[in-house]
Amino acid sequence: MAMFGIIVSGRLVQTEFQQISPTQFVTTINDADNINHIVVFLTGAVPFPEGTAGQVYFSWPDPNAPPNWLPLGYISNQKPSAIFKISSLRKLEEMGDYSNVMFGQSHIVHNAQIGIAIEPISNIQEVPVTNTVEANVSFAQKMLESFLNYVLSYTITQGNMVPDPTATYVPLSTVQNWYTNFERRLQQNPNFWK
Repeated sequence: MAMFGIIVSGRLVQTEFQQISPTQFVTTINDADNINHIVVFLTGAVPFPEGTAGQVYFSWPDPNAPPNWLPLGYISNQKPSAIFKISSLRKLEEMGDYSNVMFGQSHIVHNAQIGIAIEPISNIQEVPVTNTVEANVSFAQKMLESFLNYVLSYTITQGNMVPDPTATYVPLSTVQNWYTNFERRLQQNPNFWK
């Protein structure tokens, strides 16, 4: 009897987990490149042993390296299902070189893996849920501040400039105006840059 199942939008329910140890289970999600979310759930056929839960992990297998398992969250008898966003976990370098679509070659298909480890509830790692909009805004602001501080560290007055016909100069006020406009647009619509 299947203990776990996963749902990928537009596909049949998948309950084929391979037991690799008494407390660890793995399944493969074929052609996972365009998947945004997955649902992991208990089927109800077999509950977790008392005092345990299932830590859910995600991995993009790499034939040249050991698996890198990222914790997504958990499921338990009290929380028998969970939805996880996996689109943000894709590795860009695994998405293939864009030039491979030339000469009739199609994109590389990547499979992913879901692992579930049955552990004592006290060991279960709660993965913090971050607001991606807030995280994006915070990242963009910190990146812009870092860029502006970097540029400011190279400022000199016009009197200290040594003429260099090969150099291009940008007025600092132009960089400051760009920063102010970008920050204003980010506050109005955190997703404008997408």
